[in-house]
Amino acid sequence: MWATPFVSPTTNMTTSVNTNRYYMTPDIETGNELIDSEHVQIFDAVNELLDACSSGHGRDKIAQTAEFLAGYVSKHFSDEERLQKKYKYPNMEKHLKFHIKYKKDVADFVSRMKTEGATVQTLGELNGLASTLINHIRHEDKRLAAYIREKS
Repeated sequence: MWATPFVSPTTNMTTSVNTNRYYMTPDIETGNELIDSEHVQIFDAVNELLDACSSGHGRDKIAQTAEFLAGYVSKHFSDEERLQKKYKYPNMEKHLKFHIKYKKDVADFVSRMKTEGATVQTLGELNGLASTLINHIRHEDKRLAAYIREKS
C-alpha cells in the first residue's frame, strides 16, 4: 500500500537531532484505511518540521507543527476510540489509557515549547513523541485493526 520505507530515527551528528524522515511501512501499516491515512498525516507534519530544520527554518516551524499535532492527535485518537466502541474492542481500556497519557504528553510538550521556545532539546522531545507513537502503532494499533477486520 505504501511505497516508501520507514526510516528509523537516528541522530545527525551535525545537529544532534533526528533529521531522518518518517514513512509508513508494512510493519506499522494497520490495514485500516482511516487509521493509516491519519498516521500518514501525522508523519507528514513531523517530516515538514524536519525538512524545515534541515534548511535552517526549524525554529519558525516547530510551534506550528506542535499545535497541529496536539489537535490532530486528539482527532485521530477520537476516531480510533469510536472504532473501538463500535466493535467492542476488548483492549479498549488499555488503549484509552495510552491515548490519555500521550495527549497529555503532547500538550505538555506544546506548553513547554511555547515558554522555552524552539531549541534542539524541544525538537529532540518531538522526535521522542514521534517514536513513542510509532511504537504504539506497531503494536497496539495493528492489534486493533486486526480485531476490526476479524469482526467486520
